[in-house]
Amino acid sequence: MRTLNHLEDDECVARAQRGDGVAFSELVARYQDRIYRFLTRLTRSQDDAMELTQETFLSAYQALERWRPDARFTSWLFRIARNHAFDWLRRSKRVEFVTLDEEVSAHFPAQTPEPDAALETVQRYRELETALARLPVEHREILLLREIEELSYEDIATVLSLNPGTVKSRIARARAALMDKLTR
Repeated sequence: MRTLNHLEDDECVARAQRGDGVAFSELVARYQDRIYRFLTRLTRSQDDAMELTQETFLSAYQALERWRPDARFTSWLFRIARNHAFDWLRRSKRVEFVTLDEEVSAHFPAQTPEPDAALETVQRYRELETALARLPVEHREILLLREIEELSYEDIATVLSLNPGTVKSRIARARAALMDKLTR
């Protein structure tokens, strides 16, 4: 099997649009972990996030002909994932967010091998996850896209169908709300 990891996203998409399954597989390999991580935090369920990740890539594959190079592939893909997650949240009437379980928390190792520092780091992550869980979903999603997925303001604007200025102000409000939750 040939590898296409040297190609840019738009080149992979163009090949996939022409029927190259390997090119689409390369895109899945590049983004499945990020999409899954984003969906896990939005849905609070690893199993549902796995299913939604599959639905996201299936929808992306089916809509691939409509993607245009003037849009970044990552923004387009996160928008599809977000839409699936919000549809799922509405259907299941779940809009709350809970802390990540121990298994996922283990992916965030302490910077030092000392047990006290490791415990403090785990406690800080739990506090952060708890504070995130108490935020409205709009604040949580914008912080996840910016701080965890490190999307640019322009990409977030595309994903959420907002103006970049609105994105900046929502991020500022979401950060303030998070800080307020952390200090309580």
